[in-house]
Amino acid sequence: MSDHQAFADALLAAESTCPPGLTAWNGSDPGRRFAVYRNNVAASLVDALAETYPVTQALVGEEFFRAMAGLFVRTNPPRTRILSFYGDGLADFIEAFTPAASLPYLADVARLEMLRVRAYHAEDATPLDSGEISRLLADEGRLPQVCFDLHPSLALVRSRHALVSLWAAHQAESVSAALAAVVPDSREAALVLRSGLDVEVFLVPEGSALFIMNLRQGIAFGPAAGLASAGDAAFDLAAALGLLIRSGAITSATIAGSIPS
Repeated sequence: MSDHQAFADALLAAESTCPPGLTAWNGSDPGRRFAVYRNNVAASLVDALAETYPVTQALVGEEFFRAMAGLFVRTNPPRTRILSFYGDGLADFIEAFTPAASLPYLADVARLEMLRVRAYHAEDATPLDSGEISRLLADEGRLPQVCFDLHPSLALVRSRHALVSLWAAHQAESVSAALAAVVPDSREAALVLRSGLDVEVFLVPEGSALFIMNLRQGIAFGPAAGLASAGDAAFDLAAALGLLIRSGAITSATIAGSIPS
């Protein structure tokens, strides 16, 4: 193991130990100096998590969140120099974190918050011209074979809990009043999409979520709609399409089996 790796490992180790070979220029105890640096690194990573997951923190309180995040930091060091995406495994950590078991929706709220960060940093893409979309939709013979490409920022979370309502309540002027109206055990699906520089979160019905997920996976229009209808008898194709068109989520289209020009 290199000296550099030993130093990095010691920064986030469970036990506060000074890596071998460290010295101080003035002869002071290098262990004390390292401990200060070590604490600053951990605190900075916890601060980064708090910035990425403000609603998750609000749901459990700052003290609980920072204690939980501190444990996460010790076993999940940054994998890149870019801290924007640090903590992308926090939701899975929360699911296995016994002290958070009384809040079964917490992990999905964390997933939604990370998707918002990823959507903000996703590459740009120009929405497909509305006239072209109308032409494709009007061609009943070819429409079932149309494959729609969706905006790179688009993502979905389907949950057994009211993750969208919980997140939205924390954007309200009166958070407590908004939270009082939320039924946490209600199943909800969230569509995340960036429009310009604004990341939007839409509450979508189960059928719409299935349809959009199918399109995202490259499934053609006809089969995608059929699978959505099979998964949700109340699926409203017009409403799902309307949302995608209004939000500029459709960026290109090809006919299944054809070679894009």
